[in-house]
Amino acid sequence: MNIIQTDIPGVLIIEPRVFGDERGFFMETWQQRRYAEAGLPEQFVQDNISFSRRGILRGLHYQHPQGQGKLVYVLQGEVYDVAVDIRADSPHFGRSVALTLSAENRRQFYIPPGFAHGFCVTSDAALFVYKCTEFYNPALEGCVRWNDPQVGIKWPISEPTLSDKDKAAALLKEIPKDRLPQYSPT
Repeated sequence: MNIIQTDIPGVLIIEPRVFGDERGFFMETWQQRRYAEAGLPEQFVQDNISFSRRGILRGLHYQHPQGQGKLVYVLQGEVYDVAVDIRADSPHFGRSVALTLSAENRRQFYIPPGFAHGFCVTSDAALFVYKCTEFYNPALEGCVRWNDPQVGIKWPISEPTLSDKDKAAALLKEIPKDRLPQYSPT
């Protein structure tokens, strides 16, 4: 397994070992001991699968105060995936890390608690998996506008299909500090 550190500490790109031949391939998508040794000490409590078609953009979502760490990957298709540091007082506040996840590259992306997360589908369709470190609680969910100029994500799509919730999302500067996760240096 290859772990790629990003510009924001704690946000990781994971390239699992893939064993393949003419019959297909095998790979571990999660193995607690191995992933903990690689810097993912989290215990996951919930798995989710999302299916979306080309042009769908989901996000940028977060939970507070029970933040969710997420290990995400694609089983079918391709997405442009983004993590945004929204931890108040973080030296990386408002910065993002983005990458393409696909069934072909088999990469995984770890987004720690305290980050907003979103993705857009760049293939005809995508089957997207989330492993979460905290249970989903709709009463704690927040959303940052997908095209917030302060964040400046260079999405590969200009006119995405959005949910009503994502259309109504606030700009990061409009969210009160006490409604955001707090940065805690480690």
